[in-house]
Amino acid sequence: MLVDNGVNGDSRVQKAARSAAEAGWEVVLLGKSPVTQPQSWRLGDAEVRLLVMPDPLARRRHEFRRAWLRWPLAYPPSGIAAHRAQAVKAWQTDLRMRAAELTLATRAGAGGGRVKLRQQALRAEQIAAGLTRKWVSFRYWQLTRARKGRKLRSPWDRAYTVFWQKMYGDGAWRKLEPGLWDYELAYGPVIDELAPDLIHANDFRMLGVAARAKIRAAAQGRTVKVVWDAHEFLPGIKPWQDNARWLPAHCAHEREYAPYADAVMTVSDSLAELLVATHRLPETPAVVLNAPAAEHGPTGAEAEPLPDLRARCGVGPETPLLVYSGAAAKQRGLGIMVEALPQLPGMHVALVVNKPDGPYLTEVKAQAAKLGVADRVHVLPYVSHWQVVPFLAGADVGVIPIHHWPNHEIALITKFFEYSHARLPLVVSDVKTMAATVRSTGQGEVFRAEDVADYVRAVRAVLADPGRYRAAYDRPGLLANWTWEAQARVLDGVYARLLPDAPGPVGDTSGSAGDPHDSAGPAYHTGPVGGLTGAPPRAGVTA
Repeated sequence: MLVDNGVNGDSRVQKAARSAAEAGWEVVLLGKSPVTQPQSWRLGDAEVRLLVMPDPLARRRHEFRRAWLRWPLAYPPSGIAAHRAQAVKAWQTDLRMRAAELTLATRAGAGGGRVKLRQQALRAEQIAAGLTRKWVSFRYWQLTRARKGRKLRSPWDRAYTVFWQKMYGDGAWRKLEPGLWDYELAYGPVIDELAPDLIHANDFRMLGVAARAKIRAAAQGRTVKVVWDAHEFLPGIKPWQDNARWLPAHCAHEREYAPYADAVMTVSDSLAELLVATHRLPETPAVVLNAPAAEHGPTGAEAEPLPDLRARCGVGPETPLLVYSGAAAKQRGLGIMVEALPQLPGMHVALVVNKPDGPYLTEVKAQAAKLGVADRVHVLPYVSHWQVVPFLAGADVGVIPIHHWPNHEIALITKFFEYSHARLPLVVSDVKTMAATVRSTGQGEVFRAEDVADYVRAVRAVLADPGRYRAAYDRPGLLANWTWEAQARVLDGVYARLLPDAPGPVGDTSGSAGDPHDSAGPAYHTGPVGGLTGAPPRAGVTA
């Protein structure tokens, strides 16, 4: 299995790798190390390897050049600016120490005229150091402005994008987003060494890495199957970068390599239909929902104490508590939860996010302070994915205030299922699929996205009769269909269909098969990745 992140925090990838290994497949999950050293660990029976990925191609050529016309006094982007700034600070620190020594000498009555001359020279040097610091700061500021001023959205950048699209078609990503090669150069050699029978590529960056590995294997006479797991509809993504090249480049990359996928899976029926239409897929992708997997947690002596949401927020059981769990970004709408607090006296908000100290959360906390509600806003880090459901269950209401973006309209996102298994009443924005589901099940209230007054109405309605909304979870089969166990059977079925002759216990893809390890013990074999001998698992899967 391939993923373009550090695995931790990506619950879908963790669950898929672990479940595939439990079903008898030999799984190696390759991710990107967040540090300059490789890392590895076990995820159930799956092996996780984080690879070191240098990314020099992610930097644009203009980042290595000076902006002579717009910022002629800026330092060159070579690192000299930080060196000069630090050198001036060191100089001024030295001058302060020398001034202190002269003060002590004067108090001791030493030196006489010599001390006065040294003091005058020191004052002159201090003036020179101060002026130098201002000059260095000015040039450093010019460099910063030069970097920020180039957002790759100018008419020139748009013309540059169109030119390469006309020249190379879907191959234009090689010019527009050369940083995609950094993934290839880090992952490709490792995949070739593993020589897997199947590659499970998570999302759009890994699709190209998997497809190229398949091509190389075919040239050597080996057959490799590729499963593309599309987490999002790429044309509907709001790019994190202010960059006119990013989306056209990644869409071209996806179009080039989508035909190499032997099977496609995704997160919703709506997204499956969009993928069929966009890439002319020969069959509708399998749907694997982002449902929680509480059963993946450690047991017995290894089990960690479950975290307590209210304890971490410092509030008692009588305090109304709203929770948001997930990525923190402006389009996720977290700001509305803070803006509404002055109209919801006594209510607290817990934001369980991936980057508690990130720039967006800094803005949210500043807004809370401005409104005088900072003491009622609690920003918390993620917990392990198997702890999420019991952790969130400590709240009174689960909130999903996402804005209207194409990807937000077409799927039930991870937190929707996590809130549901925590049996929380929901307050959700009126994005298409989620709003329709909530109205159908009766598990919560829907409000107009970005409308504070309507959000307040929805919150008050839910808290006025929470039992009514919780009762929706008693509907037979509702939560059973939203479990990871049910999704893992779909995942296993896709693998088994592509590798019908895989050795070891193939199992019943309807879910009636037993645990492949029940009679044979831990299943390992000596293969491309080494290991112990024993009952052979299914053919290797590089995830």
